[in-house]
Amino acid sequence: MKLDAEASDTTLARLAAAGDDQAFNLLVRRHKESLYRLLRRYTGDADEAYEAVHEAFIAAWGALRRYDPERSFGAWLRTIAINKARDRGRRMAVRRMIFGVQSLEDSPAMEAFDPATAADDLVILDQRARRLGKAVAKLSDSLKAPLLLTAFEGYSQQEAGEILGLSTKTIETRVYRARKILAAQLGDDMRPSKG
Repeated sequence: MKLDAEASDTTLARLAAAGDDQAFNLLVRRHKESLYRLLRRYTGDADEAYEAVHEAFIAAWGALRRYDPERSFGAWLRTIAINKARDRGRRMAVRRMIFGVQSLEDSPAMEAFDPATAADDLVILDQRARRLGKAVAKLSDSLKAPLLLTAFEGYSQQEAGEILGLSTKTIETRVYRARKILAAQLGDDMRPSKG
């Protein structure tokens, strides 16, 4: 059976829950890039984000029968993904305690970047983005998830609250605190340069 590529996420989720692998594959294709971007920012590590996305889709496949079609599929999937990233973060913290600290700079994704090939302005922007990424990754989970969902993923505070199971006011407060911490840590780096 050929699926309509324009079918809604809810329709595809229902078909996938009934055992339609093609419907689930369409959902994966629709959401994998945005989910990766979210988790890349959340973890601060390309490899960890990739693994967490993979785990999130596996968990979503197993939980499709429990998906509530009244809820946004994307929001439901992001809830699973953030939980998987948190789980991986806890496991990594235990590993670091046992085996020592691994720097973000050791990541193969970071080694692949060659700043010598970029223009000066791009290098500066890249350095700022890395600093921001590292600072965001170091935020507590309670501040990081609301910030990423609202500031980077474009969800409203109400939608972020639904994803995280928090009130809109709590999301607003946590986003404010996260931005305040980032501004204090990054200072002038986050202001646009005057050229």
